[in-house]
Amino acid sequence: MCGIFVYYSNEILDMKIEKTVNIFNRRARFEYEIMEEFEAGMVLTGTEIKSLRSSKASITEAFCQFIDGELYIINMMIDEYKLGTFYNHKTKRERKLLLHKRELLKLEKKLKDAGNTIIPLKLYINDRGKAKVLIALGRGKKLFDKREAIKDRESKRSLDRILKKS
Repeated sequence: MCGIFVYYSNEILDMKIEKTVNIFNRRARFEYEIMEEFEAGMVLTGTEIKSLRSSKASITEAFCQFIDGELYIINMMIDEYKLGTFYNHKTKRERKLLLHKRELLKLEKKLKDAGNTIIPLKLYINDRGKAKVLIALGRGKKLFDKREAIKDRESKRSLDRILKKS
């Protein structure tokens, strides 16, 4: 009788698969003026969802684009699943976003205006275990808008410090 034994390192066996995953794009709210938000589902492969559940993803460089009337998220990185074999996925590939037809038409119409773009804000797994991405229609901020946001944030921090000391 012949058997195959597979040995895994402790690092692989200790991978945590979390029930809820929240991955944020913190730069998005600083770089863009958010006009509207939408919740979209994603088409993922098996190893992608397993890697996503262990919080091995990044959306900081990601953006959304229409290709043949369908919305895709581009440049989103999901690390390879450590236990995946030759079935593993590519880390950066175009992933299709699932939205209602009227939402797609609305986004496509507003995207034609100069300066508008679609950016991902948050990547998470909802209560039913489905991977969702919160996308937003935004317009790039000018330099003075960014300076204003920094001033507001610093004044709020100093005010909180003063109130905390009192």
